[in-house]
Amino acid sequence: MIAEIAAANAAFQVIKSAIKNSGEIASAGKAVIDYFSATSKIEEEVKKTPERKRSDLEEFLALEQLRKQEQELKELLIYQGRPGMWDDFQAFRVKARQQREAEEREVLRKQLAEKARKKKLLENIMLTLWMIVLVVTLLGIAGLALYLFLETR
Repeated sequence: MIAEIAAANAAFQVIKSAIKNSGEIASAGKAVIDYFSATSKIEEEVKKTPERKRSDLEEFLALEQLRKQEQELKELLIYQGRPGMWDDFQAFRVKARQQREAEEREVLRKQLAEKARKKKLLENIMLTLWMIVLVVTLLGIAGLALYLFLETR
């Protein structure tokens, strides 16, 4: 979580300086994406960490820092950005989140498809092996029957 917090802080500083210098968040596009990717990772990590391994204080402080940064970003966009910039930013944020979620779903879909393909391949291999065993057994039985038939003559 420390690496994600550091990444979020670094990206936030880039966003902050870009808005102060140019008044446009677009000039810090990559930093915005990095910031929200890092914040998403932090929030996911907090949710995924088992209760017994969590540090409540560390979690609280990390999330509180993100809230403060978001509030500061909101104030920067409202007071130093162009009119309506905060609303545009919120729309961008929703779109970016939807895109990340779509990418995650696509990765999961591909993983499930690969898993299903491997399972089907394994089933086919097992079926082929059983067929070979069956054919060899039948040939053995037929050979034994032929041998016994020829011996009795």
